[in-house]
Amino acid sequence: MATMPNNSLFAMSTNLQSPTSAKLQDVSTLELAQALAERLSITDLNWHKSKSNRSARSLEQTAVALVFLLKNNPEAALAHLQQATGWLDRSISAPPCPTHGDRRQPK
Repeated sequence: MATMPNNSLFAMSTNLQSPTSAKLQDVSTLELAQALAERLSITDLNWHKSKSNRSARSLEQTAVALVFLLKNNPEAALAHLQQATGWLDRSISAPPCPTHGDRRQPK
């Protein structure tokens, strides 16, 4: 079995790039991060289902932090990273539904 030189492997791997990857070359890193943050955001439509999903909430906050880092706003990025960490280490929990109020308090 013959072996290929390293430069041939590199050339071969660059030819395997998917059409989607090629299209993404024209999109800025900030735009990619913003699209990821939008994809991972918990919207009003899925808030009830995902409000306590720690992984989803952490992903959402981490993606937003990346956007702020790319916009050169480290303070905001840090705040979102702290939120992401809080979801993972269970130091924060979901707030009550804004349309239903806090059901734990008596009326």
